[in-house]
Amino acid sequence: MNIVYADEHGRLFDTDELLALGRAGREVTSVEAREWIPLPDGATMVSLPHSRALGFDPITGQLKAMPKTFHAVGALLPQGYTRLYLPAFHKDEGLPTYPLFGYTAVGFENGKFYAAAIKSDDPAPWNPLQYSHESAASRVDAMRTLYPQNRLYEHLTTCALEYECVTSRNTFFERQEGAIPVSPTCNAGCVGCISEQPDDAGFESPQTRLLIRPTVDEMVELMVHHLQKSGPDGIVSFGQGCEGEPSVRGREIAGAIARTRDIIQTGAININTNAGLTRNIQAIVDAGLDLMRVSIISALPDHYHAYYRPRGYTLDDVANSARYATEKGVIVSLNYLIFPGVSDQEEEIEAMAKWINDTGVRLVQLRNLNIDPDYYLDRIPERSGEPLGLLTMIDYLQSECPVLRIGSYTHSPSWYQSKIS
Repeated sequence: MNIVYADEHGRLFDTDELLALGRAGREVTSVEAREWIPLPDGATMVSLPHSRALGFDPITGQLKAMPKTFHAVGALLPQGYTRLYLPAFHKDEGLPTYPLFGYTAVGFENGKFYAAAIKSDDPAPWNPLQYSHESAASRVDAMRTLYPQNRLYEHLTTCALEYECVTSRNTFFERQEGAIPVSPTCNAGCVGCISEQPDDAGFESPQTRLLIRPTVDEMVELMVHHLQKSGPDGIVSFGQGCEGEPSVRGREIAGAIARTRDIIQTGAININTNAGLTRNIQAIVDAGLDLMRVSIISALPDHYHAYYRPRGYTLDDVANSARYATEKGVIVSLNYLIFPGVSDQEEEIEAMAKWINDTGVRLVQLRNLNIDPDYYLDRIPERSGEPLGLLTMIDYLQSECPVLRIGSYTHSPSWYQSKIS
């Protein structure tokens, strides 16, 4: 597999003089043949400015850095694919921090690009190419005409047309999982938050956070419409990338769920949450929640707290919330932010398997952590163990957690029934 690199103008090249490598944490490593897949449809290739591409010289048997004018290249994968390695690169300290993307190692062979990744779910429902800008604009206009006073649709217009967010576009197309952002505030200060970063972070948030506090009436209007139109497998979800923590508004969400269920009983109501506010989560669950996706990066408290920087809650509170939801019949999944060379360390893997079994989690949604690798590694605890590989991590979780499924995104309750063997 040839190395892929970019010049200072962003043009891509390969050379058979160097073999492609990957990075796991800070370590540069080889990538096995089974860990390469053809570059998926919908993937985006990006260069890593100020970096030096690293490859393996098969003649000398040595790691080699390309000249400073030749930068490393990474792929940004679409939903449904899980990154196994970072691009092999070196960047000097003090240089600008990279934007919040999930950089994946790439290679080139026999006229095709490859990515160091696996297919972990069906990518079709979340393929960004399914909606053209023109069709999305037409659906946005129609919905805003139908609900001219609902500020939720007004907010989601930006998400659908400027950010090209598939979840928000689903809302306007009345299908699959629709978005219902409700909270401008958060009880965590995540290192990789995509909607709010402090001025000294060194990079900008790729999205603008919700500024309004939608009313219960506005929530119910959107929820009822989406669940009526999207069919029995439709989902409406609190907790989007353009907002803070939805459960901060637990009382209003609980009220909206109860009123919605008085009108329509089909479809599923989901919340994407850090689950730190256990009392609020309990109220939301008791109101009729169907699905809950808990965001997590580690089951080890020092790592979890270093990344999420929680305000007024701990990882124990998250576990208590997940356990309560499971006991009440809610299907709980994890939004597991994984990172090559960190998530696959033995200590991390064993702790996560125990956490999953203790809380009754049914699905792990593998999510590529979108962040500058060095920025992230500088802010979490160092471990002494060697990484075992993300494929090993996945195999271990499936073997140690009997009812667990592996995927990439939220599924309707009927999907779980279809997976029962």
